[in-house]
Amino acid sequence: MDARSPTTIHFEDLLPTMADKLGGEGLIKELCNGFQLLMDGKKGLITFDSLKKKSALLGLQDFQDEEIKSMIKEGDLDGDGALNQLEFCMLMFRLSPELTGGAGRLLEEAFPQI
Repeated sequence: MDARSPTTIHFEDLLPTMADKLGGEGLIKELCNGFQLLMDGKKGLITFDSLKKKSALLGLQDFQDEEIKSMIKEGDLDGDGALNQLEFCMLMFRLSPELTGGAGRLLEEAFPQI
């Protein structure tokens, strides 16, 4: 269900540019800020309800419930029905094919102790 038009810019399309400008550590910090914006403050997770409510605040109110559920399901690695911060960051990397090849470099830069 990808209704992208050539003139529409999506967040994941900006990730390679953000990575170039911010470096690995800066990109991870910005992804964490995005997570904070979308998460349910009480649960510390991005839930269906928090994503639905906050996507409308971001001007993305056209998402249907099934699309929101699908987004969460795609990133939900532990099967709890929500996204934790790591799952969210990994999903953002997966949604940006241009970053996939450089993900290791960016992660090494952000977390040199690994």
